[in-house]
Order: sequence, then structure tokens, then C-alpha cells
Amino acid sequence: MKKYNNIARQICLLLSSLLCSIVVAQDIVVRRDAEGNTFVNATRYDDEVRIDGNLDEAIYTQIAPLSNFIQQIPNAGSPASEKTEAWIYFDDDNLYVAARIYESVPESDWIANEMRRDTIQLRTNDSFSVLLDTYLDRRNGSAFLVTPIGGFSDFAITNEGDGGRGVNFDWNVVWDSRVGRFDGGWTVEMEIPFRSLRYEPGVEQVWGLQLRRIIRRFNEASYLTEVPIAAARGNSLVSGMWRISEAGTLENLQVPARNFNLEVKPYGLGNVTTNRESTPRINNEAKGEAGVDVKFGITNNLTADFTYNTDFAQVEVDERQVNLTRFNQFFPEKREFFLEGRGNFDFTQARGLEVPTMFFSRRIGLEQGQIVPIEVGARLTGKIGNYEIGALTINTDADDFATLESTGFSVLRVKRDIFSRSTVGVMLTDRSESLVGQGSSQLYAVDGAFDFLEDFSLDTYLAKTDSPGLNGDNQSYMTNLAYDSDLYGLNSGYLVVENNFNPEIGFKRRNNFKQFSGGARYSPRPTSIDWIRRFNLEANTQSYWSATTDELESRQHSLSFATEFETSDIFTISSSDEFEMLTRPFRIATGVTLRPGKYDFTSYQASYNFGAQRQVSGVLSLRIGDFWSGTNTSIGFGSGRIELSPQLSVEPSYSINKVELPEGDFRTELSSFRVTYTLSPRMYLGGLIQYDSNANSFSTNFRFRWEWAPGSEFFVVYSDDRNTDPFGHPSGLELRNRGFAIKINKLFQI
Repeated sequence: MKKYNNIARQICLLLSSLLCSIVVAQDIVVRRDAEGNTFVNATRYDDEVRIDGNLDEAIYTQIAPLSNFIQQIPNAGSPASEKTEAWIYFDDDNLYVAARIYESVPESDWIANEMRRDTIQLRTNDSFSVLLDTYLDRRNGSAFLVTPIGGFSDFAITNEGDGGRGVNFDWNVVWDSRVGRFDGGWTVEMEIPFRSLRYEPGVEQVWGLQLRRIIRRFNEASYLTEVPIAAARGNSLVSGMWRISEAGTLENLQVPARNFNLEVKPYGLGNVTTNRESTPRINNEAKGEAGVDVKFGITNNLTADFTYNTDFAQVEVDERQVNLTRFNQFFPEKREFFLEGRGNFDFTQARGLEVPTMFFSRRIGLEQGQIVPIEVGARLTGKIGNYEIGALTINTDADDFATLESTGFSVLRVKRDIFSRSTVGVMLTDRSESLVGQGSSQLYAVDGAFDFLEDFSLDTYLAKTDSPGLNGDNQSYMTNLAYDSDLYGLNSGYLVVENNFNPEIGFKRRNNFKQFSGGARYSPRPTSIDWIRRFNLEANTQSYWSATTDELESRQHSLSFATEFETSDIFTISSSDEFEMLTRPFRIATGVTLRPGKYDFTSYQASYNFGAQRQVSGVLSLRIGDFWSGTNTSIGFGSGRIELSPQLSVEPSYSINKVELPEGDFRTELSSFRVTYTLSPRMYLGGLIQYDSNANSFSTNFRFRWEWAPGSEFFVVYSDDRNTDPFGHPSGLELRNRGFAIKINKLFQI
């Protein structure tokens, strides 16, 4: 018996030794130092990998998973509510990220109602994401997100998100992902080719790494590393990922030596166009076009793009807006070529200040409401050491337009990283044919964005333009200081835009003004009320003076109080006291003109935001009170979404303004109805119907998109616009313009 006991003891010692060796191997996968920094070991795996979501490769038993995710919101620092296991490994060509997502509830309780690639709705679903800081600069990164039903998105983050302005959800690269199920949750596998990423030269690499799990039914975001709740910027579940300085470190990664990296993407297009408002009229004019985009990796971290005969037929039409002010409206860029490298050209902005946009790409190829063909263009983007570079040159071809000229546009943007989270930079722009006189027009600007401690920021810039006939008073400058913690917020800024400041490849909403902006916020999280996540009390003031006469032109004092519920619903009430001085008549609506003079008016608003994870979501709003010389009652329902199934959704919105003035009464109505049917994450059919009473317009836009191979797409697009004026066109909806297009492109990687 004693002999058998000794044998048993030896077996136990052997098993214990094996177990200890396994534990030691597991400890090597992830370690944390005394300061709380997280280090992850990247593991080489040379066997075949099938991206199918099944997690059945040997690697998943050979290395220990990353786990013990930490909540950022709602309970910062607490363990995640549900278990997550993740793996990071690589081979000669790809980086692989996989996860096993445990769920304690059945799939019917998961929040997963969207599959379309890159749509904003994906961020309101359950999801798993990875962020890669490939330069290890702790401020820029590339992120990849996948939902339980296979929806996926990729996006680029610059300067730690820059308050949301530095997050480019239109950044697209070639990668693959698949999801699966297991008894107790879902799984995901991602394959990210090294050639789709930019990084420093060298085979041995150290990158920044962050992993995120979002559980929408709890409105919870948890991370591999501890992220402060202030990074949530309120109650955002996604913005914590932007705090790249809090990410972990991925070690022992080996990337392939740089090879010839060339991508060629030709396209073919056929369209039929009708325009009854052009001179001469166009009726069912058929055309065919072809063009090509080329991307060349000069180095691992510097890329050149070339485009010839660029076409944007697949771009969705703009969503209409109601403008009851006397200032310009801003419509965002939607064209893929300009969206892709947007972060390299970003210029300092500041919350609460109407800073001009120094480079606004919609100035290129869109002129006087007409589309001007882009003949040829080139772009250089990337990072060299601490310097981030963006250079762009594009020529438009206006030979077919009697009142327009072919124009060359050039932009140079250079930013340098300084300290731990700050940048300084310069920007130069040139337009070969000025819009205000004979000759060219330039802009010169320097800026700085300084983030220090954890919650303080200082933003500043100085810009000057040089346009024909506009001499002197051609500068703009700004300084803004902000403190933005989770509990308190303070900001104060001053901006000047002089009368002759003319950024001809930029955008400015108003001209010739000085602005002061200040605000204070108090946002407690009551622990004694379990159904309320946060209160938000905020006061703001803005004043505008003429930059030449120093006379007060506009002023607004506002006070708001919001209750943010654990369901992610938000109820807000606010009041606003405004002053406007008109120096010339202002035509606010057809047949209604306001006389010069001073106007004081006070209004009250209330809104209820139904959480985006709900089956029916949107923002219901009401405004009552004074408006210029009379009153305005406004009711609206915006950002609406009704989930009919994970594949089918509709997005209604509607707003009405009933304005009563001594000068005349009028009403505006704006409505839209979007429907989307998603056949797969890479194939969907969408429609957008809009009615705008102010423009007497009823328009439709239908788009079919199919990514038939990675990076290769097929589009079918139909759009029209009709006149709804019952007096000018009593016969009904008379056609203004109509277009039908079929486009296909193919990505070749060499």
C-alpha cells in the first residue's frame, strides 16, 4: 500500500508540475505591472486558420485567453457583468483577433438589430471591438467592431477622438470577420491583413492594444484595461475606446517585411439623366464612364492615392434641413475618396465656438449647385516619426460649364505630436481660380491642441487668407480653454473672424464677427436612485459682435437640465434667451421679411430621447415661445428608427414649425422616411424619401449596394426630385430631375 501511495504522490506531483507550467504559460500571455499597465504577448501560429467563427483551431487551447474585463460605464473599475475571453495571434500575413462572448440570457434578449457595414446603428448593438495603436503614439489608432449577427465596422481615430471630430467611421480597409454560437453565448473571429495597416518600419513591432465589450441591455462598456469614466463624455458607450492613452501594449508581434503594396480599383458606370431645370433641358440622356483609383504604399506608414475621372454616382443624397437663421447651412461630406483620409486634414475645433472649417472638401467638385467632374487627383497621407502628413491636389474639369472655370485645389497639412497628448500643426491651401476676383486664393494657418492632466484642454489657432481684392482684415484666431471631467465641466473661448477672411476651400457659417462662449456643467451620478444613471445641469452663454464696429449682433443665454436613465432614455428641459440685431432686411420665408432692428425673444424646449437600443427609438421634441417679433411652436420627431426585424428597419422623422409674426405667418414642414433591407452585412437595399415644404420638394433616392468581393462593389442607384408647389404646378408633382445609374468596381491587390 505504501508503494502505491508513493506512486500516487509522484503522479500528483507530476500533475501539479504540469499544472504549474500551464499557469506560468498563461501568465506570459498577459501581465500587469505595478502601475497597472497591461502587456499582452502576441503569439505566432503557423497552422491553417479558417475564419468561420467556430474557434476550433488548436491555438485556442494552446494559449490562455485574455479575460477579466473592467467596466468603464456604468460602474467604473468594477468587473464586467458578463465573462469575455479573447485571443490575439498572428501568422506571416495577418493579425487574428478572436473572442468567446458569454451571455447569461437567451439570444432573444441580446441587442442585435443591424447588419449593414459601418452604419451608425451598429454602435447601439451588443458588440466586440479591438483597437490597434500601430505607431504606439498613444493617440491614434484603427478599430474593428463586430456584432452578434455579423454586422461589422472599421474606423480610424486621430488625436484620441478630438471630442468626436477625430473619429472617421468612413475609413475602410480590407479585412474579414465571422461570428458563431456556442452553448452560453457567441463567438467572433477577425482576420486583419498586415497590408491593410500602417506601422513603423521593422519586423519586430510593439503596438497599443485595447479590447471592448458592449452589453446594450445593461448599457455597459467594459475594456481590457481600466478606462476612466470621464472618457465616456457623459454616458457614451463608445467614446471610451478613443482614450488610446489608456490602452494596453501588444508585445512580440512580428510583421512581414514591406513588399510592393499596390491596389488598383477601376470602375465602370452607366447612367441615364433627366434635368428639366437646366439650360438646355436634359431628357433621358444616357452616358457611360470609366475611371480608376490607385493606392500605393510608399512605405509601411506612408501611402499615396491617385484618382482619375473620379465618380460619386453611388453617394446618397443630402438630408434636407430647415434653416430659419440668416446664416449658411453645413452639409457633411459623403464622398468616399474625401472621407478616407479625413483625419489627416483635421484642424483644431472648439465646442461652442463657430470656428470656420479651414479645409472643407465639398468645395471640390461642387459649384453653384452643380457637380463639376474631377479630372485627376493625388493624395499623400501617413506618419513619419512624430509628424503626421496630409497632402492633396485635385483638378476639376469645367469645360462643359459656361459660368464655371476648371480649377486646381491643393492642401498641405502637417501635425507634430508633442508631450503625451498634444499636437501643433500648420495648414496651407491653394485654389487656382478664386471666386472673388482674378487670380488664386491661399490660406495659411497654425494651430495647437494641448491636452494636459486628465481633463484639461487648450485649443488655439491663427489663420490668414490671401484673396484677390481682399486686403487687410483677413485673419481669424481663437483660444479655448476647457475642463471636462465626469462630474464638472467648464469652458471659455474667444474667436475672431475678420471681414476679409476668405477660406475658399473651407466653410464659414457667418462672417465678420467676434464671439465669446462660456459654459458650466454639473453632472452627478446618484447612487441612491437605481433607475437614474446621471443628472446633467448645464448653463451656456454666447455673444457675437461685429469685428469692424464692435456692435452686439447676437447673444444667447441657455439653461438645460437632463435626466439620463439606466435604460439610456434621456429627458431634457431647457430655456433660451436670445438677442438678434438686424442691420438689413431679412427674408425669413416667402413673402415674410423682417425689418432692421433689435429683437429679444425667449423660448422653452422639452425633449425625450428613446434609447437607440429600443425596438422603437428616436427623439420627440417640443419648442414654444417667442421668435423674432412673434412666436414659434415647433414639434419634431427625429433620429427615428423602428426595427421590424434584424434585416428590415424604417427610420421616420418629421418636424413642423408654426411661425406667427406681425410681418406674416408661415409654416414649414420637413419629413423623411428611410427604409433599409439588409440581405447580408455586405449587401443591402435602402431608400430615402423626403418632403420639404420650404423648397416645395418631394424627392426619392434608392440605393442597392453589394460588396461582391472584399473591396469590390456593385451599385444600382435611382433618384428624383419633384416640385410640390400647387400654384406653380397645379397638375401635381412635376418632375425637376431624375437619375438612374449602375456602377461596378473591382479591387486588385498587387
